Amino acid sequence: MKVPLLDLAAQFRTVEAELREAIDRVLVSQQYVLGPEAQALEAEIAEFCGAKHAVGVSNGSDAIVAALMALNIGPGDEVIVPAFTFYATAGSVERVGAKPVFVDILADTFNIDPDAIPDAVSDKTRAIIPVHLYGQCAEMDRIMAVADRHKLAVIEDAAQAIGAEYNGKGAGNFGNAGTLSFYPTKNLSAIGEAGMVLTNDAKLADELRCVRLQGQTSSYEHARLGANFRIDGIQAAALRVKLSWLNQWNENRRKHAARYNEGLQNSVVITPPVNEACKHIYHQYTIRSPKRDKLRAHLNDAGIGSGVYYPIPLHLQPAFIGLGYKRGSMPVAEQASEEVLSLPVFPEMTAEQQDYVIETINQFK
Repeated sequence: MKVPLLDLAAQFRTVEAELREAIDRVLVSQQYVLGPEAQALEAEIAEFCGAKHAVGVSNGSDAIVAALMALNIGPGDEVIVPAFTFYATAGSVERVGAKPVFVDILADTFNIDPDAIPDAVSDKTRAIIPVHLYGQCAEMDRIMAVADRHKLAVIEDAAQAIGAEYNGKGAGNFGNAGTLSFYPTKNLSAIGEAGMVLTNDAKLADELRCVRLQGQTSSYEHARLGANFRIDGIQAAALRVKLSWLNQWNENRRKHAARYNEGLQNSVVITPPVNEACKHIYHQYTIRSPKRDKLRAHLNDAGIGSGVYYPIPLHLQPAFIGLGYKRGSMPVAEQASEEVLSLPVFPEMTAEQQDYVIETINQFK
């Protein structure tokens, strides 16, 4: 049996007719950039996430950059980020000329360690970017307490967490802004690139709309530095179709996770714990094993896809070597990078496929 890590074709078959109708609607309108589809999507995403405002942008990385720019964070500023996440979180900080400052993570959820944040604060620190990794929210009450104490902005990187909750509140609603990615592999996926910034601050929402339009306030008049961060109409139309399915897809992922938890409880791997305050939406179902690479080879031999997110922690990435971090400076993140392995958890996964994955892992010694 073959079990892919992700089956985009299966999802496409589910929504094909609706997608084609939505795309045709944009083709007829000829409004390919922003336009009514983008406006409708922004309203629908805001309602789904429980935010007052949502601003559609070009992709998840640009969403972080746009939020930083709208908050006037740039050269000379420092931004605290977790050492274990996708490159774009810290790369976006450098794109605006600020300096990423890395802190270690919690060993169980892989999210930023709130207790490590205060030691990273300096007189140059302007913001914290917690990441809701793999679909589980960071401990936002503790993070916001640190931010409030030091008067820091908070930008939640919720690229993997649309629909996730912390104490009943949606991801992206705790800080000044929350950023979303709709990359094709995400729980809510575009048919290309797209992203969104959430905020409950009307003034910041206006700044974000200005930033995504080259800083333009009226025709050929530019009030501030911005960039071309606009969302495409076709992507917005496609996302509106898929948004109507998202609750069901997230629940399917949660059911798959529960099945894994039960089936792997006596295996040699560590299943992902869930903070009791969190509603996890399992963008990834990520296990741990000190024999990760051998286990991955074992799965591959059985025709089962898997993924390593992420094999190199950010503080050891070549792009950030100039920041002066060394191996050993973020031990929890470094160990996680050597042990994490994500299993197939896509919504359309069948019971037979999942039982095969469980059986194969339970055979591993």
